[in-house]
Order: sequence, then C-alpha cells, then structure tokens
Amino acid sequence: MTKARVLFVSQKITPFLPEDHMSKIGRFLPQGIQESNKEIRTFMPRFGLVNERRNQLHEVIRLSGMNLIINDIDHPLIIKVASIQSARMQIYFIDNEEYFQRKALFHDEEGNFFEDNDERALFYSKGVIETVKKLGWVPDIIHVHGWISSLVPLYIRVIQKDNPIFSDAKIVTSLYDDGFSEELNPKFIDKLKFDGLKDKDLKHYKKPNYVNLMKSAIDHSDGLIMGSEKINPELEKYAKDSKKPMLDFQSEENYIKAYNEFYDRFLSDD
Repeated sequence: MTKARVLFVSQKITPFLPEDHMSKIGRFLPQGIQESNKEIRTFMPRFGLVNERRNQLHEVIRLSGMNLIINDIDHPLIIKVASIQSARMQIYFIDNEEYFQRKALFHDEEGNFFEDNDERALFYSKGVIETVKKLGWVPDIIHVHGWISSLVPLYIRVIQKDNPIFSDAKIVTSLYDDGFSEELNPKFIDKLKFDGLKDKDLKHYKKPNYVNLMKSAIDHSDGLIMGSEKINPELEKYAKDSKKPMLDFQSEENYIKAYNEFYDRFLSDD
C-alpha cells in the first residue's frame, strides 16, 4: 500500500525564522506526520531574514530556472533546500531576488506594509504549485498555513482543476491570528485576472484585506483547522457558517495526532 502524501505550504518555520506558534507548527507538524507513515513535502518563502549560511540552504538547479509571470512580467523562480537533520526532512524554499531578499517579512523598518505583498503572495503560491508539478509529486492532502499561502486553494481549485497532479487532492487550511490591518495593492484583482481567473472566482478580492483573502481560501478548501486559540471573529463565523469539516484548536501535546486523524477522514472518503 502506497503512503499517503501531504504537502505543507507554510508561511514560517523555525529554526529558519524566529519561534512562534505558527513557526513551531511549521517545524514539528511535518515531522510528526512523516513519523505517522505519510510522505511529506514542505515549502516556505525564502525571506531575507533566513540565514542561508547558518541553515545551509543551497539551490536545487534541476528545479530552478523557471520563470513565473506576475502581471505580465517574467520573474525568475529559484528553488533552494535545507535539511533538518534531526527530523530527517527537507524544506523547500521559494526564492526570488526582487520579492524575498529584503530583511523583513511584510513591513519595512518604519512599519509600512510592503506595496508588493500582493505579488509576493502570488509568486509564492504559484512557485509552490509549479515546483510540485516539476517534481511530479502527487499530493493527497494540501495543508495551507498563513495568509501568504492563501492563494494556493484558489489556484489549485480553479487554474489547476484539470491537472492530474492536483485534481484529487483535498485542501486543508489552518486559520491563525496572523491578520494585518492594511489592504493589498488595489490592482491585485487585475493581476489575478491576468492568470485567467474570472469575476466569479474573485468576489472576495474586490477589497483585498486579510479577512477576504482568508474567506477565499475557506471557499476553496475541503477542511478547516483552528490553528490559533483566537482568530478574527468575522473569519471564525465565516468558517463555521461554511459547514465544512472543521477541527477546533488543539493543544501542543495533541495537535499532531488530531491533525493526522483529520487528514485520515478525507483520505478514507476516497
């Protein structure tokens, strides 16, 4: 019997970024799922805060070399990889000099929201999808963490719906308290339309704020997880009203087992 395959699309993972609730899940959940006899692949953005030398990142030449078109402009996609030896797992990093070299996540030193955060999210999500296609690795579960990953469900369900690599995958989205008060670039919706998305796919993006990004992710997911003990109340209500299978917030001692059982609910439906 072949192992079930779980693709993790993460916003942050410790030790590559400072430890917090989300980065700890990004680090220990894939290890726990791998130890539960599932096959995994794990991605995160190669933010400029990631110390390449200390973490021994190196470019994967066979996967790099693609260009991603964002708003009709070609941007080189660079794939890097690092190993967490103690966990026997690799982390794939999506990199691009224009989007991910700056020494910050989403705000500059003055606290200003980066004007191109919309394109950074686009590049990251499309980069993960194109890399998985190039690997030829067919996931059974795609688990999305953090708002920068929130376009993955939309692109998998609409743009990639006929691609056999993704057509049978179940998408799980974790909801965290990782919100921001700003709005993304007002031209974001036009950049999404450039990729072939239609108005009916983009109803939430007319006002591209955090809650609406995550509402779209909820719409295109099969299951939802309360990743933080408290999340945005409007988002929590929207998630519950969706009537989709939802896993409540889990303690640090129990979440890996609970998440694994949640995945198995979808796998047993096949």
